[in-house]
Amino acid sequence: MSEFWLSIVNSITTALGEAQALTAWEAVAVLLAIAYLVFAMKGSIWCWPAAFISTAIYTVLFWNVALLMESLLNVYYMAMAIYGYWMWTRGGKEHEGVNIVSWSAMTHLKIIAVTGLIALAIGHFMATQTHASLPYLDAATTCFAVMTTYLVAKKVLENWFYWFVIDAVSIYLYVSKGLMLTAVLFVLYLGMVVFGYYMWRNKMEDQQSLQNNSLSSELPN
Repeated sequence: MSEFWLSIVNSITTALGEAQALTAWEAVAVLLAIAYLVFAMKGSIWCWPAAFISTAIYTVLFWNVALLMESLLNVYYMAMAIYGYWMWTRGGKEHEGVNIVSWSAMTHLKIIAVTGLIALAIGHFMATQTHASLPYLDAATTCFAVMTTYLVAKKVLENWFYWFVIDAVSIYLYVSKGLMLTAVLFVLYLGMVVFGYYMWRNKMEDQQSLQNNSLSSELPN
């Protein structure tokens, strides 16, 4: 029993030591990550520059604490920041940016099934072939975040549901690795994604209303 408590004390001591060393850069990344989400909630293209810089910092931070998939995920985020910026400014049929859309439940079930299988396969590889910590959870949050970031770039309304679950699981990952500021950030995210969903849903309804009014005005009297 004493070994159990000694293990806990050692884990806490290690986590606190890592937290002190990472605090400065982590604080910058956290602030930019918050800026990203606030801008994303508003539908502002400035979310993508904030995301690019924040994820560049996190790429290094996660690699240093052996969350390998999280580190690779942030490399992907950097690329998606560029893609997302382009989609929101030049995407769509008219090359004027994309509007918020909603995908069917069946489409999301297929996405979840495929992404879940990929996550299991990657998690098994990470558990048996690398020194990754918490390989299955790390792989799951990574795979679903990869997919969900694409949904954000495409302005799919339901991306906020995925982020809520991903963020909840990520809190455990970050606390276990001493990334305390990032864990607090993701607690904040849980509340913000709820507001983000309703803000996007209201904007989508406004877009649909404008489109309907435009079509009605084009009809002959």
